[in-house]
Amino acid sequence: MIDAIQYEIGSDQIVTLTLDMPGQRANTMNETYRLAMDETLVRLQADKERIVGVIIRSAKKTFFSGGDLNELIKVEPSRAEWFYQMTMGLKAQLRALETFGKPVVAAINGAALGGGWELCLACHQRIALDEKHVRLGLPEVTLGLLPGGGGTVRLVRMLGLEKALPLLMEGRALSAQQALKAGMIDQIAADADDLLNKAREWILANPAPSKPWDQPGFQMPGGSPAHPKVAQMLAIAPAILRSKTQGCYPAPEKILAAAVEGAQVDFHTAEKIEARYFTELTTGQIAKNMIGTWFQLNELNAGEARPKAPPVYHMRKVGILGAGMMGGGIAYVTALAGVDVVLKDINLAAAQKGKDYSVRLLAKQVDKGRMKPEQRDAILARIKTTGRDSDLEGCDLIIEAVFEDRELKGQVSAAAEQVVVPYAVIASNTSTLPIAGLATAVSRQERFIGMHFFSPVDKMRLVEIIRGERTNDMTLARAFDFVQQINKTPIVVNDARGFFTSRVFATFTNEGIAMLGEGISAAMIETEARKAGMPVGPLAVSDEVSLSLMSHIRQQARNDLEVQGVTVPEHPATRVIDVLLNECKRAGKAAGGGFYDYPDGARKRLWPELKARFERPEVQIAGQDIRDRLLFIQAIETVRCVEEGVLCSTTDANIGSMFGIGFPAWTGGALQFINQYGLKAFIARAQHLAEQYGERFAPPALLLEKALNGKVF
Repeated sequence: MIDAIQYEIGSDQIVTLTLDMPGQRANTMNETYRLAMDETLVRLQADKERIVGVIIRSAKKTFFSGGDLNELIKVEPSRAEWFYQMTMGLKAQLRALETFGKPVVAAINGAALGGGWELCLACHQRIALDEKHVRLGLPEVTLGLLPGGGGTVRLVRMLGLEKALPLLMEGRALSAQQALKAGMIDQIAADADDLLNKAREWILANPAPSKPWDQPGFQMPGGSPAHPKVAQMLAIAPAILRSKTQGCYPAPEKILAAAVEGAQVDFHTAEKIEARYFTELTTGQIAKNMIGTWFQLNELNAGEARPKAPPVYHMRKVGILGAGMMGGGIAYVTALAGVDVVLKDINLAAAQKGKDYSVRLLAKQVDKGRMKPEQRDAILARIKTTGRDSDLEGCDLIIEAVFEDRELKGQVSAAAEQVVVPYAVIASNTSTLPIAGLATAVSRQERFIGMHFFSPVDKMRLVEIIRGERTNDMTLARAFDFVQQINKTPIVVNDARGFFTSRVFATFTNEGIAMLGEGISAAMIETEARKAGMPVGPLAVSDEVSLSLMSHIRQQARNDLEVQGVTVPEHPATRVIDVLLNECKRAGKAAGGGFYDYPDGARKRLWPELKARFERPEVQIAGQDIRDRLLFIQAIETVRCVEEGVLCSTTDANIGSMFGIGFPAWTGGALQFINQYGLKAFIARAQHLAEQYGERFAPPALLLEKALNGKVF
């Protein structure tokens, strides 16, 4: 078992502990580690009189990844006592290192996150390589957890509450330089040899170090919670936190509690407080949902949805048709990834406006010191602007990003196909139009695919890849590879109107607008949406999309379906949208106002006329009903997408719903929301909503079938 931590005494009497968990790409605090550390501590005690210090290093590219999520996700409430005791045992190991009486140095050669960073915090000196891949911090909050290995206890005592709380509650991972500036590490090393040399030098110069909190008269940096300045900060901290989390995420609240409570007691008691909160979160459902998201993201990024046969292909030259907000954003992320871009619009001036988007984004990076001017210039040089199709020659990928109009999309795609290389992939950035129909504009339909980016492209991680009826495996594989090449997360769905994300997103906006049409308070609709965990309310996001575009898409869908002999019933939201557009002349934010007013130099506010035109005090409903309507309608539509074969995997559904349309992260995604709610309980609630608010809430047959057979998604 000791092989997991290799133990070597050098000629200088310094012990080097090399972390190398067998059979793993990264070191984690699993059972193997815990047993190995127990044996290592026994051996250190036996050798104490003949050694001068300890260096902890890693044999892997990363230093230490932290807790074993495979282990953590399985901890049920029934095992809470075992988990608490195990956590206290882990803390005791770190405390034994910290109070060993000899200098212990962390030689950090790669990422040290979560439990890995807590191991570093227990050391007397932290020295990190000044390399890009070195990331340091406590990201547990992003998994619905808090640091369980003494992270809240040590970081608060090291930095003080005011500086430690943002690092703990935001879960930011810092570079080595940032960590040095923040006081989290002590030295920077230029290379691997320098790292070990500096560790040895520090050990020899500091034969008997102890932590400040183990010395008499220790004072908390910045003051204890009773200090007037700190007390003033803590008085408003819960309210600020609540405004951010809306009560959906317990982890930041528990971190705040553990940090503040732990700052008022002795070290060992503070560790007990942390362990109790850690146990509570780990055994809770929200952490399981969020850890599940981490696993599913890894599954996507490993290429589970990619056809296996075609070899990986990296695009060399990408043509983008349309230099509006979407086209400009796609050009930016593509050039940022080192790929040459031809940004084409109706003329050179229009194309240049699209490139200006990249100019502005890169200028901010330079101003903040995150990028050198020469790096900015190199990225901008990769973007060639043009108004001519002939400049697309040699492109191995075309991404059409013009207005959501079938005829226009067909024209520009067909023209581009004439000049690109024969094997080029042609993609449409459509958000709603069926790929099979758009593909008829080109001659090589097997090379046509949907590639739906989300706005703003530079910030949104997801790309929805839509496989058309004739799209072949090579095209799908190359689209998948390109999405990963530009550092985005791909999901793959089958062709249908609205695909997955736009279709489900429309249920969210329509439900909010429908509630307004029923007479429910606009302010309450928006507030309850945020309380449910949605990033923004349905009325506000409708303004961003634009009511005119929503109306155009609705009309286009109706026309297409009528040609097929299909009659589409009007959604209750339609009347409200028509009133805003036709009677009130309010098309959304870009047009100056929609559901909201946008005064110059002031925050947006709900249009006061909504109250007079729509709201009826006698029909107000419970906040829980509003929240459930907004979440249930999205989850139900997601099930329908599975039922109809639009979605091929639960992973695509969950990740797509969260990263594409903002479905609350605390749920683990639209299908996990149903799983964690319980299928039978979800069906009962959906049936109640259907009786109260409309048949659109009726549970789909697939959902009923799974519940009957005792299965989940």
